[in-house]
Amino acid sequence: MKKILIILLALPLGMVAQDNQKKNAKAEFTVKGNCEVCEKRIEKAALSIKGVKSAEWDIPSNKISLIYNPKKVTLEAIHTSIAAQGHDTSEAQAKKEDYDELPKCCQYDRE
Repeated sequence: MKKILIILLALPLGMVAQDNQKKNAKAEFTVKGNCEVCEKRIEKAALSIKGVKSAEWDIPSNKISLIYNPKKVTLEAIHTSIAAQGHDTSEAQAKKEDYDELPKCCQYDRE
C-alpha cells in the first residue's frame, strides 16, 4: 500500500518536471558586432523580451546562444529586437538609421 501511495504522489511531480523541460528551447544564430559594448547591447535586447531566459553573445564568433520559451516568444521577435538596436542578425537587418546611431567602435562592416 505504501508503494502505491508513493508512486501516486511521485507521478504528478515527474509529469511537471517533464513539462518544464519542454518549455525551454535553445537557439544559436549570428549577430554582427565588434566589442564588449556591442555584447551588452545585444544581450540586453534579447533579454528584454519576455520569454528569453538566457542570452550570451560571443565576440570572436559573432554568435548568440539563447535559451527561451517558444510558447512566449518567437525567434523572429528576438531577431527583430536585436536588429532594432542596430545589429544585423542572420534573419533581420538593422535599419540604416539604427546602425548609424551605434558608437564608432560598434560599427561593423555591413555586406
